[in-house]
Amino acid sequence: MKINLGYLLFISLIAALGGLLFGYDWVVIGGAKPFYEQFFHIAGYPNLQGWAMSSALAGCIPGALMAGELSDRFGRKKTLIVAALLFTLAGIGTGMINTLTGFIVYRLVGGIGIGLASAISPVYISEVSPPHLRGRFVSINQLTIVIGILAAQIVNYLIARPVPEHATDMYILHSWNGQTGWRWMFWAETIPAFAFLVMILLVPESPRWLAKVSRWKESVAILNRIGGVAYAESARQEIAGTLAAENNKVDYRKLFNPRIRPILWIGIILAVFQQWCGINVVFNYAEEVFTAAGYGVNDILFNIVITGTINLIFTLVAMRTVDRWGRKKLMLFGAAGLAITYIFLGTSYYFAWKGVAILIIIILAMAVYAMSLAPVTWVVLSEIFPNQVRGAAMSVATAALWIACFVLTYTFPVLRFHLKIYGAFWLYASICVAGFLYIFSRLPETRGKSLEEIEKQLTGE
Repeated sequence: MKINLGYLLFISLIAALGGLLFGYDWVVIGGAKPFYEQFFHIAGYPNLQGWAMSSALAGCIPGALMAGELSDRFGRKKTLIVAALLFTLAGIGTGMINTLTGFIVYRLVGGIGIGLASAISPVYISEVSPPHLRGRFVSINQLTIVIGILAAQIVNYLIARPVPEHATDMYILHSWNGQTGWRWMFWAETIPAFAFLVMILLVPESPRWLAKVSRWKESVAILNRIGGVAYAESARQEIAGTLAAENNKVDYRKLFNPRIRPILWIGIILAVFQQWCGINVVFNYAEEVFTAAGYGVNDILFNIVITGTINLIFTLVAMRTVDRWGRKKLMLFGAAGLAITYIFLGTSYYFAWKGVAILIIIILAMAVYAMSLAPVTWVVLSEIFPNQVRGAAMSVATAALWIACFVLTYTFPVLRFHLKIYGAFWLYASICVAGFLYIFSRLPETRGKSLEEIEKQLTGE
């Protein structure tokens, strides 16, 4: 069996552009935050600040829930086309708008696109990848998310003009940053969004989805192009063994089946844990995190780029290790590593340490997360759900992830007020300990197994 790696990489990279836009749209707001808050006069209103910051995440929830219905009914490819259209609309509209309400509406539109792409891009890649390469190829989606995050951070840094050290809110409001710069940060998204919209037309539909709707001839043709005749026949037999042609309609009631429900709970808990482990407050609240460490606006934007670069480097490490070390080992490493670094980070804030010490600890936490929980969670979610309910189950798990992300993002200012910033990170450390124990006791290893083998292992059939 000889896999056509060039073709597989080509279609996986295009599908993973959904991840790139997911990363960009999600993080771009962090760099724009000091400027649009002054423009919309919400700097002194914590609830409005939290809503503006988390509104896209609220949009992710219906986007993720719709993803299962859309992708199982119309296909993975068409759903990704819809996501590309939404990203394009959100990028244009968010930069044009002059009212907070309009800003929120377009952030919600972008969030729906994130919800669709975050659920379907890894599923598509999982369904076209051979078992021995699947972890590495699904991790491409996380790699593009990280590239999108870093791209947003670099674009924000390059667009923003230097701010005087003791600049007042009024100065920022009437500066180029406060009037125009933040708009260009959002408009820059339209370039990769349009590229995604055009290029997704070049990829085939998922062969497993085609089989699910009884289009076996097309399914086998795609499998044959990926791995040759022998691979196509082997994959066809495995798919046929777990997939009945009549099950071509999404039915969320199947998720309550006694053999499916425990698997769904594993997916939901892992998805929630990936967010409640706490690292994403560094992306969304970098201003607060680094200001507490004594950094000014210009240094904060530069530090964000540093963390994004570390995120990218260690995502590449994860791609090298996920199919060697296995999913479970990396997840355990991530949970334990974050718990330890958060304890040190909280202690640093407690004793009011400033400057580079805080930055180093945050970089360590970012490195641990990037090579473990960030990519491996998506790999596991794309693998563990049975063929017949994969779209619906992935939709529910992804919705749970974005609900958790919304809660994390919205509550950080509250936690910081009541527990102080050191208490918030100690709380995240305790969540990481709980996550470690759950992964150790409940998560099976899925490395090197076909999706059909994983289904039999988890359902006991």
